[in-house]
Amino acid sequence: MFKSLSFFLKYFLGWCLFFLLSRIIFEIAFYHKLADLDFLEIFFSFVYGLHMDASMAGYLCVLPFLFYGIIFLSNLKISIKPIKIYTYFFLVIASINCIVNINIYREWGTNLNYRALEFLIKSPSEAFASSASSPIFLNIFGLIVLIFIGFALFSNLVFKTDYFDQKRITLLFKIPVYLFTLALTFLAIRGGIGVAPMNTSKAYYSKHQILNFAAINTNWFLISSIISNLNNVKNPYIYFSESDLQINVESLLAKKDTLTSKIFSVKKPNIVLIVMESFTADVVKELGGEEGVTPKFSELIKEGLLFNHIYATSDRTDKGIVAVISAFPAQGIKSIIKENDKQLNLPSVAKVLKSDGYQTSFFYGGDTDFSNFKSYILSHQYQTLFEKKDFKNAEIKSNWGAYDDVTFSKQISFLNKIKQPFFSTLLTLTNHEPFQLPVKGKFGDNSLPNKFRSTSYFVDEALYQYVQNAKKQAWYANTIFIITADHGHRLPKEIRETYQPEKYHIPLLIFGGALTNKYKGQIINKFGGQTDIASTLLNQLNIPDTAFKYSIDLLNPNLKGFGFYNWDNGFGYIDENGALSYDPVSNHVIFKNQNLTDQQEKNHIKKAKTLMQSVFKDYLEY
Repeated sequence: MFKSLSFFLKYFLGWCLFFLLSRIIFEIAFYHKLADLDFLEIFFSFVYGLHMDASMAGYLCVLPFLFYGIIFLSNLKISIKPIKIYTYFFLVIASINCIVNINIYREWGTNLNYRALEFLIKSPSEAFASSASSPIFLNIFGLIVLIFIGFALFSNLVFKTDYFDQKRITLLFKIPVYLFTLALTFLAIRGGIGVAPMNTSKAYYSKHQILNFAAINTNWFLISSIISNLNNVKNPYIYFSESDLQINVESLLAKKDTLTSKIFSVKKPNIVLIVMESFTADVVKELGGEEGVTPKFSELIKEGLLFNHIYATSDRTDKGIVAVISAFPAQGIKSIIKENDKQLNLPSVAKVLKSDGYQTSFFYGGDTDFSNFKSYILSHQYQTLFEKKDFKNAEIKSNWGAYDDVTFSKQISFLNKIKQPFFSTLLTLTNHEPFQLPVKGKFGDNSLPNKFRSTSYFVDEALYQYVQNAKKQAWYANTIFIITADHGHRLPKEIRETYQPEKYHIPLLIFGGALTNKYKGQIINKFGGQTDIASTLLNQLNIPDTAFKYSIDLLNPNLKGFGFYNWDNGFGYIDENGALSYDPVSNHVIFKNQNLTDQQEKNHIKKAKTLMQSVFKDYLEY
């Protein structure tokens, strides 16, 4: 029986070895770009890539394993020729993908994806013209070599053996063994038993983008890109003609140069951006939230500049982090961070500040493979990433990773060692389901709302102690802290519907040693969103913000502020006149403040539709 079972292992191993060979050819093709890199870091492209290779191998193994299962379970001498034909066919396809991927990366700086196939299908002449500069003979030679080695690999490793076992083994033993083999195959496809299923972030590990692309399995990435894009071949939010849309957008998002409020006391301060998990306004007293849940944040408000009408772009971290760092609103039914070829084209505050001489870093106590975070972080010029794997095992005490107090301490220690100025981002995680704590919760754990209150209270205390620690450091006097949330939450009040703007209401607080004294304890009443952090910050640093289309300077009195939020099946707009939420399926207003006049309601609908159509249009074009 073990002879029969060896087919499963050899076949799976054969695909993994073939993908390893494909990676070698990719790196040989770009040896000139890798020449100055450390050998060990290059080697890790094979280590990290193996995870995605195993997933792709699992997909390719499903049909052969199901077919061979008939042979294994029945002992019938059925020819495995169909498996050979299937294998050699996909070896050719995978070999072509490997060579094409090399050329796509050379020209576009990304992996082979849906956009490349679409370009070939819709504009074949332009596609072939674009490939004219590619080394044709080398491509053909590489393709022949890859196919030849692939065929030889499977012919000798897999198909040379006679797997028919003469020994009769009872089905009571064979069936569970076979089912276990299939279970392992599907586990490989998923990428393991962790929280995050297989995604491109699992292959990301380096600040050198070419190594991350080398680690990504070309075939897995292509299939993922095709599946993702087939569901959005057109913009589902079409309300205006292209010309009218452009006019509306320019009217709504026009940049103004006038800036009267300078809030930083130094020209080039350090910037620490803290994005708090689920830090809804409903737990902040000063924002109309419950009293006593975040008392220490109330203390920080007294020494900072509070923006009290800020709204999250959506209700998930993957969308919130893009809104904060790239100033790109949520896209309704899509999440751009999960699509590698698209998120690469987004601007980012980290990228801009790095080019201005800032040292950049990102801290998160959890797994950045989740929702493709790692890919996004490393692609947008964060030079240093601290995540779950960088913590000691004893520090990983929750389902999500290290508690926030541990992550805060890790960041302080790091900032004490690096050169100024620095831009460091920290994403918290403790205030996330299942709302675990290392200590007894302040509000107990007898209900979900109280669990949420308890974790909010814990993080509030951890944040406050972190700030007190930071004040003792030499760099604090030259530092600005920006605190906001990734999104709001239905908890703790449990009265917020998805379409209500209050669910998206979040804090935005700026404080620190480099904040001008006259702004400490002040409140800005302008309406705005997460996307406005980019322009507000960059204008204070006298850095152009033109790359951030959807960002408005909250400190510019000539700009009227607003908040735009959306979810999977709706979107909304809010400003000083009130809020309105719209359902694009029924084409009806599903929420509005009673104080909106008929004309204001029409204006809100127009603005909301303009933003939703424009954002999704930009998403499709990235």
